[in-house]
Amino acid sequence: MPTTKTKTKPKLATLALMAICCEALDDKKALDLKILDVRGVSTVTDYLIIASGNSQPHLKALRGSVERALKNAKAHIIGAESGEASGWQVVDAFDFMVHLFTPEMRENYRLEQLWKDATIIEPADLKPA
Repeated sequence: MPTTKTKTKPKLATLALMAICCEALDDKKALDLKILDVRGVSTVTDYLIIASGNSQPHLKALRGSVERALKNAKAHIIGAESGEASGWQVVDAFDFMVHLFTPEMRENYRLEQLWKDATIIEPADLKPA
């Protein structure tokens, strides 16, 4: 019988690292930043941070900014896929994954639609009150 994750209170460290990533993306002018809480609907990760970049160089800059921010925060990056010409780049930080797309690839893969049962979190809600 398959098991499903139940939603529990998120780890503060995870939320803080996600806030750092969102700030890094915002600093590099990421477009259409979304955070999906996929706990309970995914067994791969707890959160998805999804953003777009205008071009391959913009995606590369966004990914580099996220990787530097996580390394500066002493966070462990499990993996990063650059797919230099694919229009889709990923940074896996275990509890969350950062997906960076060109607008065309984002429309093609439609992760937000794939994970339509996820709860949407506003980036501003990650910052401490």
